[in-house]
Amino acid sequence: MTTHTGPFRPDHHTAYSDPGPWSDLLAAVEPTVEAVSAAVRNVIVHYREEQTVLPEDTRGDIHGRWIERTLERDQQRHGTPLTEHRQLTERVQGCCRDHTLLACAVLREHGIAARGRVGFSRYFRPDFCHDHVVVEAQFEGPGGRWVRFDTELTGSLGNLASPTDMPVGPDSPFPTAGEVWRSWRAGEIDAGLYGVAPGLPARGPWLIQNYVLRDLAHRFGDELLLWDVWGAMVGPGDPLSPEVLELTDEVAELIAQADAGQDGAEDRLATLYATREGLRPGLSVLRFDPLLPQSRPVGEDLDLTVA
Repeated sequence: MTTHTGPFRPDHHTAYSDPGPWSDLLAAVEPTVEAVSAAVRNVIVHYREEQTVLPEDTRGDIHGRWIERTLERDQQRHGTPLTEHRQLTERVQGCCRDHTLLACAVLREHGIAARGRVGFSRYFRPDFCHDHVVVEAQFEGPGGRWVRFDTELTGSLGNLASPTDMPVGPDSPFPTAGEVWRSWRAGEIDAGLYGVAPGLPARGPWLIQNYVLRDLAHRFGDELLLWDVWGAMVGPGDPLSPEVLELTDEVAELIAQADAGQDGAEDRLATLYATREGLRPGLSVLRFDPLLPQSRPVGEDLDLTVA
């Protein structure tokens, strides 16, 4: 399967999911929720959850945007199929975005439409909703139901009965960023309970707004890091101007319509993404480092010639 260069198709590789010379590794993984999730967990370890035991010399793994680079690092350390066991400390460091992108890469290699959804988990803690990314895939082919699953889990957790076919909607264990935004705008939730972690300042309306735009970008193949920022994203302490509120409301509403299968909504959303200034990341972004307590953004080019 090759990278798709026209309008985004989720059954084709993006520049981010293209495995380059490592396509055989993806093709060897059975394209089922269980098999894909197991392979993903075997290759990638969460940098924050296992931080105390992971080696410092592989911390830089977390900034690898491209699946080709993830697989290159994995093969340099192991040189074996993705299903062959890796020691925890020798896995590629990443996060939910990386788990999801690798799962999408495997499924796209098999011609299955797959995409990442950016939102918030209500099942990791009962008192806080963590930023999170999960997979949606159309196993039944084009026009089939999108099956949502969390590759990081092996069984039920909190209010999530099963990670292999998750319920959807604003009241579900995993609401999308757009659903959370709309709930906040309706005065139904405390935005301070939505963020990266309870003890960190990355939470609240500004972060939810950022994640609405990230979910939009991922939906159309710009599967950037969770600490990349661009365009219309507001920063900590920045005011949510009437223009920002209006734009984010529009994006969240169109995503909701598209998720519900409303006629023409997906096309309207694609047009908005392609034409409204500030929504697409362009050829460069600012990247923060989540491992630094007072991270300053650095400019990084998105070299789309390197998958």
